[in-house]
Amino acid sequence: MPPEPGVSGAGVVGRVLRRIGWRTGLLFVAILLPLWGFAELGEEVHEAESFVFDQPLLLRARAASGPWLDQAFLAISWAGYQGVIIADVLLIMALPALRRWREATFAGVAVIGSALLNVGTKQLFGRARPSLWPSISPQDTFSFPSAHAMGSMTLVLVLVLLAWGTRWRWPVLLLSVLFGLSVGVSRIYLGVHYPSDVLGGWAAAMAWTVGVYAAVFSGLRRPWRTPQVGAPR
Repeated sequence: MPPEPGVSGAGVVGRVLRRIGWRTGLLFVAILLPLWGFAELGEEVHEAESFVFDQPLLLRARAASGPWLDQAFLAISWAGYQGVIIADVLLIMALPALRRWREATFAGVAVIGSALLNVGTKQLFGRARPSLWPSISPQDTFSFPSAHAMGSMTLVLVLVLLAWGTRWRWPVLLLSVLFGLSVGVSRIYLGVHYPSDVLGGWAAAMAWTVGVYAAVFSGLRRPWRTPQVGAPR
């Protein structure tokens, strides 16, 4: 249907979003944009094309290296994988104990599905790790997408989405974003991932986690809210 005369493109978008609901529209965008980004990255990786920013950023990280940064990023990298697994398990155990079944379903499907998706996509793309210098934390699995980046971003988004309707949303958002970014940077600093691997992990985690959230909390449902009698569950 063509726009009415005198109605701007932004007005048309606003009208569409009002019709389908701002929340639904934003969730739709939050799924499609990361999915598009991952597809673009994946296509280049599949065709063995190099990204212009990968090697310069790796070399810049190498130039900034030092003993204290080595230890700091090793610790962050550990937290971004082993620490995330521990946090995932505790979260998935705690939510059923609180009888928050829908929240537990969301968290469980998001984190377990993300891990399985990462394993599958690594095998699909089969990208070799960077080898610009001997890493202090060598890895021998495939590189794209980064499991650290994807797993930590999945946990970050689960926590942010669960906390968004509470008074804790801004502290959780701030700490989660800092943690997710730090984990991604640590993998580049250690020379075990290309920056494009990290971006691919983040994009895949965003599309998957927001998609799961949209499915579990569809309609008028929200985390932590108990439906009233007669309301949709």
